[in-house]
Amino acid sequence: MVGLGNPGAEFERTRHNLGAEVVGLLATRRGQRLRPEKGTRSVVAQSRLQEQLVVLAVPQTYMNESGLAVSALMRRFRVPAPDRLVVVHDELDLPSGRVKVKVGGGTAGNNGLKSIHGHLHDPGYLRVRIGIGKPPGREPGADYVLHRPSRTERGALDVAIEVAADAVDVIALEGVDAAMLRFNGDTPG
Repeated sequence: MVGLGNPGAEFERTRHNLGAEVVGLLATRRGQRLRPEKGTRSVVAQSRLQEQLVVLAVPQTYMNESGLAVSALMRRFRVPAPDRLVVVHDELDLPSGRVKVKVGGGTAGNNGLKSIHGHLHDPGYLRVRIGIGKPPGREPGADYVLHRPSRTERGALDVAIEVAADAVDVIALEGVDAAMLRFNGDTPG
């Protein structure tokens, strides 16, 4: 389980760091602490969930270099195929606060996903997408994702972080199809 974001205090609680927040919450729920893992460019926690090893990781690379960390994590923990990887990330194409589960697909302009695609050469990994909506007016997407949301939006995103963490657990325990049924509702994508 990899949560995308940017390292450093200046990026904490920005829209682009929602994936990292989800993985941090999952580690806390399991009584774990994310710690640097040599050779992975990530902070990592390991736990068992119904007898299977679950690795929680947050890359310590910038978003546009996430693939470096993800490919190192897959080697280090001997992940046999991309369909055993769950990436949690923010999504401009979903309304703010909406959570959806997806298998494979394009990058929707997300530089972290572009980097992962470039390193894995296989888009078949699983995704938990947290909607942040489109930027207002003419604000560039790159600026929008790197800003902290309003207090009202932040409240909705805090709920979405909990829902996204639940979705990751359902993927691990029941499979991606069960997670899609439970979290995607009637809307496509």
